[in-house]
Amino acid sequence: MIPFTDEELLKPVTASLQKVLPMLENDGGGMELLGIKNGKIYVRLTGHCHGCAASTTTLKYGIERQLRIDIHPELEVINVPIGEEFNIGGL
Repeated sequence: MIPFTDEELLKPVTASLQKVLPMLENDGGGMELLGIKNGKIYVRLTGHCHGCAASTTTLKYGIERQLRIDIHPELEVINVPIGEEFNIGGL
């Protein structure tokens, strides 16, 4: 169980994502933080990362790994693809 509220996670998650953003940008990609709900971090991969065959690997072994190292080992990252609706209240 994650010992933080979603609100408490926002600042550290944002800081941690800033660490991996240059890696994505070097390959022409990007990422948007959409929200946090029940310890799950919802992002949207953009640019060349959107639809890339390696995007699942980037998500799990790049982004999620960094969040787990920096914040908590049970955090999970979920990509919400471009074109899919995202409503944090409806999760």
